[in-house]
Amino acid sequence: MGGPGGKLSPHVLAVVAYDSQLKWAMGLLAEFRRRGWSTRVVVPADVRHSLSAEQVRAAGADDVGFLPWSRVLAEAAEAGAVVLAVQGPLVERFTDDLHVSRGEHGVAAAGPVVIAGWVGIIIEKIIAGYLDRCAADIVAVNSADNLRDFRAAASLLGIPDANLLLSGLPLLPAAPAPAGSGPVRTVLFADQPTVPAGRADRAYLYQRLADYARAHPDRQVLLRPRHRPGEGTFHVMRHHPETVLAGLPPTPDNFAVTYEPITSLLPRTDLLLTMSSTAGLEAIGAGVRTAFLGDLGVHEKHGNHVLLASGLLATFDDLEADRLPTARRAWLDDLFVRDRDGRARRPAERIVDRAVELHALPPGDRPGAAVAASAFVRGRIAVRARRRTMPPITRTGVHSPVGEGRLADRLGRIRADARRRANWGAQALLPRSWVEWLRQRRYAGTRPSR
Repeated sequence: MGGPGGKLSPHVLAVVAYDSQLKWAMGLLAEFRRRGWSTRVVVPADVRHSLSAEQVRAAGADDVGFLPWSRVLAEAAEAGAVVLAVQGPLVERFTDDLHVSRGEHGVAAAGPVVIAGWVGIIIEKIIAGYLDRCAADIVAVNSADNLRDFRAAASLLGIPDANLLLSGLPLLPAAPAPAGSGPVRTVLFADQPTVPAGRADRAYLYQRLADYARAHPDRQVLLRPRHRPGEGTFHVMRHHPETVLAGLPPTPDNFAVTYEPITSLLPRTDLLLTMSSTAGLEAIGAGVRTAFLGDLGVHEKHGNHVLLASGLLATFDDLEADRLPTARRAWLDDLFVRDRDGRARRPAERIVDRAVELHALPPGDRPGAAVAASAFVRGRIAVRARRRTMPPITRTGVHSPVGEGRLADRLGRIRADARRRANWGAQALLPRSWVEWLRQRRYAGTRPSR
């Protein structure tokens, strides 16, 4: 893919592992294609991932390649830009590997512009997520609030912050459409895999949704699970809506479960409900009235703590009485960002504009190179190198040989669970004197020899 003078041809490689990441990347790839770039999507096959054929089709991808990590790095080195839509630790691994490679082989005359970001609302690991991504050439920041946090962390750690780009979430338009004001006829609940996590809390939400449908028989009420039973996402769902609904009373005729894509449902939706799904932001962008549910409280585990400033928290009691919340203007301005001259650009357009600018520069002159030279990044790369000389138990799951750390952790959990079950069984079935004798034997076997 080399061009004249050693310059790489305009080709962009997107690296994804899950459907939400693919959806985020596809918006950027579409903008790159409008500029004449060729595109390709790959999944690192030797890290945790889950993408079904239906999820790929729903995202609008023609083809997705599954490659080992080493091949992903090799293809990336030949690309003009790389969109890292994967989770933070994998972004860190990629950028560190890339900078180590450049250090071993000298600064290249050409190399990819590395783009990283967040595929939705950041509800946890705000600073950790930034530090995972900090060595990319472009760190696409979703909101002005996030940008303030990242700049503060960068300043305290001595990390250059020229790569921080206040782009807005690429799933959103340049500005929100005017909010609807007509009668509510279709209500959509956007479910999440792990929010809330417990079966009882999920059952509460689904029951209240069914009760809402009964209270408003003239409205269609749709529940949209995050994925079908058996499909995977980054956040693992333990209690699928269909399973939980099976244990509740029958739902009314105007209530239904649908797997139609959110983007297809929004044009005919009058009110979107969710705990803290990014679908809520998409709905606001599309002009759909939106409420973030607060029945279960405001808590980090629900993700709605970062939505306090929105003005959109409401309970089912509010919604049944048609007391619909209104978004605060200051929050919308933080979310739908504008350029300094007041111009509104689509987030994807803003990111690709910057990528094209950086593509014209040698890799050593791009923002990621300055970050890689910082004491913070040099320190973490040195730690990785030191771990390689130490026993395998010192290596983390991301940086150890493929799956070694995760497998060891999983086996440890299985052994601990087996021991607990064996103890319970012994206490239930054996005489107390036998149980005490077994405990003494185990204790004697674990004491250090003198």
